[in-house]
Amino acid sequence: MNYQTPTLRRALAADYAIGLMPSVARRRFERLLLDDAALRAELAQWQEHLTSLTQALPEQPVPERVWHHITARIEPQTLHVPEKRPFWSWLRITAAVCTLVIAVTLGVIYNRDSALYSATLLTADARPALKVEAHGDYLRVESLSLAVVEQDRSLELWAIPADGKPISLGVIPPGGKGRVELSDAQKQLIGKPIALAVSLEPKGGSPTGQPTGPVLYQGALAAR
Repeated sequence: MNYQTPTLRRALAADYAIGLMPSVARRRFERLLLDDAALRAELAQWQEHLTSLTQALPEQPVPERVWHHITARIEPQTLHVPEKRPFWSWLRITAAVCTLVIAVTLGVIYNRDSALYSATLLTADARPALKVEAHGDYLRVESLSLAVVEQDRSLELWAIPADGKPISLGVIPPGGKGRVELSDAQKQLIGKPIALAVSLEPKGGSPTGQPTGPVLYQGALAAR
């Protein structure tokens, strides 16, 4: 065997330093060391490398996340079961759901009953005085700046169709805000080209079926 080959010499020195060389080969390698200074230097270099591996390493703190992972692996897993709700808790939830359903239903009904037509009645000097909203079977009126009338007087709302003959729609509630119910005949007027007017009448409305007092406010009923 040619012990002068650099690769073989390096491998033999490494095996001897690590302790992997068999006893017969160790004795043969030790005899070579006696007469080969370069081989002894190769061995010393390997021993120095191996000695550095045995030195103590400085302590390094373990990151907190590592401890969390270790703990999660060795500790028994806890099964999180939802807490059983008492009867009264379920009752409150049911009541809340019912309230929501009622609110939505009322909203649908309200939207279904929304005003189809509206009018703003003005004074002689063009100031808004009365707001009128026409629903399916009633009118909703709201005062904007109605004049205060005496107790023995009423404000009566009139529809004035194209032929010009006024038709009473009813007396405006005291205070100028509220509902005015419509008869079947009055409902037929809603949606047609009509004007609205308010006259000052005796208590309870005109006794003749036609305006008897001055017309205070008027305006056109139009689709919303």
